Amino acid sequence: MYSLADITKVYARRGEEIRALEIDRLEIATGDYVAVVGPSGSGKTTLLSLLGGMLSPTGGSVSLDGRSLFDLSIARRTQLRREKIGFVFQTFNLIPYLTALENVAVPLYLTGNKSPRQEQRASELLEQVGLGDRMHHKPSELSTGQQQRVALARTLANDPPIILADEPTGNLDPQSRAVVLEFLDDFHRQGRTIVMVTHDAAAASRAQRLLRLSNGCVTEDKGQRLRRIA
Repeated sequence: MYSLADITKVYARRGEEIRALEIDRLEIATGDYVAVVGPSGSGKTTLLSLLGGMLSPTGGSVSLDGRSLFDLSIARRTQLRREKIGFVFQTFNLIPYLTALENVAVPLYLTGNKSPRQEQRASELLEQVGLGDRMHHKPSELSTGQQQRVALARTLANDPPIILADEPTGNLDPQSRAVVLEFLDDFHRQGRTIVMVTHDAAAASRAQRLLRLSNGCVTEDKGQRLRRIA
């Protein structure tokens, strides 16, 4: 699935170079459930952006299924993202003037699915996340937990094999947090690869692998207990 080699990411700020990421080698296999933890500023979101093809490394290579992501054209990389990668954000990134149904249909529209298919697929996904009775509500008419479930449904619209989640439970109350984590477990059971950045130790414990980032360097916690999701 993913293979990272000799990665560096350097930012220039106020005339100084800041080395945000240094990874000699990292492999993420198909079907992995990986939690990435570490203090603020340790490079977690930078790593997720590299995996998503949204931020190019200063040096090194990021390969997905044997193809170097950043040797692809911007257009091809965008297409690959639409086909293979679903994103879950802490801030949901829902379009405020669209209904839940319309928000979930956005990725389908971008890939050229016809209107009846958009509505059918979006409806099915909202039913799946327990929001069949909230399809025509706008984000402002939904609770925070419901908004995150709409975002999860949107993530699944194009049936991506990979889900990249950036603090998916960060803004949620305990009940909504538990619901979202159960959905992520379910997505993993379906065979998807999940990479989740989190500050939440309980959320991280759901994963099969635990990566720790500190000052841009990654180590794997070999003591992480594998959690069987049956």
